[in-house]
Amino acid sequence: MADTEISEQDVTGQEGGPAQVPSEEPTHHPSVGEYVEIGAILAVLTALEVALYYANIAPSITIPMLIALTIAKFILVVLWFMHLRFDSKVFRRFLWAGMVLAGLLYTAAIVLVGIAAG
Repeated sequence: MADTEISEQDVTGQEGGPAQVPSEEPTHHPSVGEYVEIGAILAVLTALEVALYYANIAPSITIPMLIALTIAKFILVVLWFMHLRFDSKVFRRFLWAGMVLAGLLYTAAIVLVGIAAG
């Protein structure tokens, strides 16, 4: 019977302690200060969007800048407030794949509308 018994050291990897299982998942979560910092960045980006809207700048410049600011805000919200930055890489890949697909569809729609109008 002594030959078939497994000691606690064999199971846990060390005497008397729990087994250490390596994890691929990051364990860091943002602190309150990081949330405040991201919130301040989002407020500044929103203020820039409002200022761009009221500025007398050509629409060919204003619209791409507003789109870029909107995408930046979206990414910040998804990565920090929805914790995607700290989740599995699979979820981030789904996000980027969806973003690329949405960009391609948006571009195709704009091109097709331009072709139909012209």
